[in-house]
Amino acid sequence: MTGTRVVVADDSAVVRAGVEALLGLTPEVEVVGTASSLEGLLGVVDRVFAEPGGADVVVTDIRMPPGVSDEGIAAAERLRGSHPWVGVVVLSQFADPAYLARLMAAGPQGRGYLLKDHVSDPGELLTAVQAVASGGSYVDDEVAGLLVRRRAEQPDDAPAGAGPSPITTLTQREVEVLRAVATGRSNVAIAQALFVTHRAVEKHINSIFAKLGLYDDRDVNRRVSAVLAYLQAGGS
Repeated sequence: MTGTRVVVADDSAVVRAGVEALLGLTPEVEVVGTASSLEGLLGVVDRVFAEPGGADVVVTDIRMPPGVSDEGIAAAERLRGSHPWVGVVVLSQFADPAYLARLMAAGPQGRGYLLKDHVSDPGELLTAVQAVASGGSYVDDEVAGLLVRRRAEQPDDAPAGAGPSPITTLTQREVEVLRAVATGRSNVAIAQALFVTHRAVEKHINSIFAKLGLYDDRDVNRRVSAVLAYLQAGGS
């Protein structure tokens, strides 16, 4: 069975080697290329796609040459157009809602945001890679928590006559569940993390969908839409 093929990009050779080594701990993951710059990364992805198997996921630093600013986000944006089926996990030192909002602007499918402080946990890195490889999304739990706190502390600056964001109508438990959904967890994993029953999680998620006006028949579409609403509310 073919495993997940990954391209790793970071301008630090030490970090590249470290990420490659961590991913190498899992037999189902294969690192098929590395790069140290934005253009180098895009070139490696093009080269890998000329080979059998192509690539499934890019794991990239958020800042690389040439500008050392937001090249990881730029790579995700360009790959959305050139290789839309390739997932991207952006590694960042910054729990910055603006970066996250931009990464998810074209949709959270196949996009992940992981803090570098948590890369040393091979389980979290692998979870992020697997989530985006399957077309899902992944948001570092610390970043998700920051977004929730910022949203809670944010003054109501909605235009006159506009109602409050539907996110503000969620209960504290529903916010916790939605935060977990944003990190790519399944209902079972959410139940385990929050020490509640699977049925309770389903009830909370259905309530979230109703409050956000998400009535699509496909659960996966509603989960993606809920994550988008969550990210947009927290990152605004």
